Amino acid sequence: MEIEISIGYPCFVKPANLGSSVGISKARNRDELIRAVDEAFRFDRKVIVEEFINAREVEVAVLGNDEPQASVVGEIVSSNEFYDYKAKYIDGKSTMVIPAEIPEELSEQIRELAVQAFMAIDGSGLSRVDFFLRKEDNRIFINEINTMPGFTPFSMYPLLWKESGKPYGELLDHLIQLALERHGEKRRIQYSFDLA
Repeated sequence: MEIEISIGYPCFVKPANLGSSVGISKARNRDELIRAVDEAFRFDRKVIVEEFINAREVEVAVLGNDEPQASVVGEIVSSNEFYDYKAKYIDGKSTMVIPAEIPEELSEQIRELAVQAFMAIDGSGLSRVDFFLRKEDNRIFINEINTMPGFTPFSMYPLLWKESGKPYGELLDHLIQLALERHGEKRRIQYSFDLA
């Protein structure tokens, strides 16, 4: 298999367009890889296979439109071998460390990368940018950009902002203002286009 040559084992298999770690599997050999691909295809028509990285998982909340801000960095400590659906929602044993216990210089670098990633996709309002921080050398990898992260008062996104000095109610107000701002921009563009 080409995956075995280019990526090797272990690797992760996941549906391309699904959240909450649904359908994600870790494959350690060909049989597990085949089962993992079949499982992922139950949830999506596209499947991603990723190289295993021995890493910590850290996350940053981004807030804004054209001038986004980054929260403090938080870390997920999974109760499972990896942060799957069970570890997120069922066993209740995973923990969030906010702020993450990493050097300040590394934290600043991750926060800057979160803002760059947000701007690269022309994000608006909110996003949570998830990173892998490789254990052996602290090399940073962007894992994903979640453009609609969980938003209960106990979800990582609002907790990161709470630790950054923006409590839940204030965060909601800010997001409403950002939405109105972006909507107003779209209306102005449409109006200008209609006049042309």
